[in-house]
Amino acid sequence: MSDHNSYESPFCTRYASKEMQYVFSADKKFTTWRRLWVALARAEMKLGLPVTEEQVKELEAHINDIDYEAAAEREKLVRHDVMAHVHTYGLACPNAKGIIHLGATSCYVGDNTDVIIMRDALKIVRRKMLNVISQLSDFAMKHKGLPCLAYTHLQPAQLTTVGKRATLWINELLMDLDEIEYRISSLKLLGSKGTTGTQASFLELFEGDHEKVKQLERMIAEEMGFEDVVPVSGQTYSRKMDSQIVSTLGGIAQTAMKFANDLRILQNFKEMEEPFEKNQIGSSAMPYKRNPMRCERITALARYVMIDTLNPAFTAGTQWFERTLDDSANKRISVAEGFLAVDAILNILLNVTADLVVYPKVIRQRVMRELPFMASENIMMDAVKKGGDRQALHEKLREFAMEAGKKVKEEGLENDLIERVLACPDFKLNADEINAILKPENFTGRSEQQVEEFISGCVKPVLENSGETLGETAELTV
Repeated sequence: MSDHNSYESPFCTRYASKEMQYVFSADKKFTTWRRLWVALARAEMKLGLPVTEEQVKELEAHINDIDYEAAAEREKLVRHDVMAHVHTYGLACPNAKGIIHLGATSCYVGDNTDVIIMRDALKIVRRKMLNVISQLSDFAMKHKGLPCLAYTHLQPAQLTTVGKRATLWINELLMDLDEIEYRISSLKLLGSKGTTGTQASFLELFEGDHEKVKQLERMIAEEMGFEDVVPVSGQTYSRKMDSQIVSTLGGIAQTAMKFANDLRILQNFKEMEEPFEKNQIGSSAMPYKRNPMRCERITALARYVMIDTLNPAFTAGTQWFERTLDDSANKRISVAEGFLAVDAILNILLNVTADLVVYPKVIRQRVMRELPFMASENIMMDAVKKGGDRQALHEKLREFAMEAGKKVKEEGLENDLIERVLACPDFKLNADEINAILKPENFTGRSEQQVEEFISGCVKPVLENSGETLGETAELTV
């Protein structure tokens, strides 16, 4: 139930999915703390410390029944969240109470949980990205041969195809996906490093047995689904890890913003549109408006994520020696909200790319307005074949193009370059010959082949080897 008297994060009420919100929930965090305490106790028992099978089983039985009120009361008293939860866990597990958190420091649960949460969140991001890539790939193949204007400096340049342009968006998503895959595969747990990263408390517990200290964290990592722990640390894992992960999220934001801006401009050209629902209102004042609201939201959220990448960067740079606590308040906001924002961006991308609207007739009309200028070289070459003088024809075409351009810009008339060429006897070309030259498909180079090669060579292998189920859709809250 919404509380209208206090602030609620728009990430929760409007943008991020319930799935991603759960990853950063109190329930996920504190049940993971308990799973880590179970893993620690089990490993300590197996390595011969005074921890019994019954105590481990008791801890396991109470992973999910967290008394949040008792924890909050205790935290008010002791001003320490970890010790408050150790106490609360102990109330639920009276027989195991004395061995919970044995030899560990707060970062044992705090930092290891943060790594687990980031890994789970990255997997959601990865899955949604693969689905966006899949949808855009279908779109690219569908429109691989549809000629459209390409732009440099936002001025009409040569032609490309609608599908070829889509491959530019997909290519950047693949670059981001590579980063995501690398981050997931290279994530390491902090392990059990102790108060300043020296493992002194564990060395004492194991009476100087270095091998058992090393074995302890290998066993914990295995139970938590990780192949490795960080090789060295202070009290915390290096905060560069947060910085690198949020930077990866920033990369996704850049790609999404580029796509959204392209589509916003194409919507202005009336060449393409984001999906528009039957009862959607574009403007409260102008009934005819169809605004690219979803892509505008992508742009807004992407800007937030790009700026957010600075938070973990400054945190990493200001950690003194083995640790300072100026990371905690910042990272619990910046890392969580970076993921929630990217999740929201991907939900919108899933929604928009599922049903992109293309207007081929408008695209053709816009191409034909510019094509005579682009075709002038081909016209000249055909006229030379019929005996014309290249230099003289070049000069004539330059003059005609300048005059036609002037008519278009100053008088708002249509481009009449072709009429001028047909009326000039020096070119010796008739209407059929000119129309044969003015085929947009002749000016798109290898666009169609590039789409086919890119999708089959770069995209299909990624989608087929991902192990993910494709065909995911996203319902937007607003």
